[in-house]
Amino acid sequence: MSELTVGARYAKSLIDLAEEQKSLEAVKGDMELFVQTLKASSELQAVLRNPIIPHDKKKKILDALFTGKVNKATQLFFNLMIDKSRGEVLYYTAQEFINQYNVKKNIVKASVTSATALSEENKAKIAALIQKEIGGNIILQTKVDPSLIGGFVLTVGDRQVDTSIANALKKLKSEFAQKVIE
Repeated sequence: MSELTVGARYAKSLIDLAEEQKSLEAVKGDMELFVQTLKASSELQAVLRNPIIPHDKKKKILDALFTGKVNKATQLFFNLMIDKSRGEVLYYTAQEFINQYNVKKNIVKASVTSATALSEENKAKIAALIQKEIGGNIILQTKVDPSLIGGFVLTVGDRQVDTSIANALKKLKSEFAQKVIE
């Protein structure tokens, strides 16, 4: 079974437990902290994946890093995962927990890449349009890519709208190439 599938199952169980204990928001914050910590530390990732490192040592490391910073249920969950030799799927579980939380709370992530930085007014307009179109709460991430020349690329879930000048030029070039071949 893939790590993503296993992670999704553990994430579902953790969401159910957090809801039962009325600590869903706290555990979500803990999972975000955990994901950020693992992204910043390849050494911690290697430790959690390494089957040679004893479980006690892994638990001590996690305790040292997260005690006092995360919910008690989260700390117990980390220990349970280590005891079950599932340290390698902790990262996927945390990511999947955040994804399932977003689905449960109807939160949609969107990103917009533009040739120049967007004003706060433009960001608000884009978020409002997306929210009107698909509903839910929108988390909008912005990026700047000068190679777009102008326009923007909007990505919402698996959908993408590309209004960039670079894309228009690419299409035009392709059309000219087709006309020459015919």
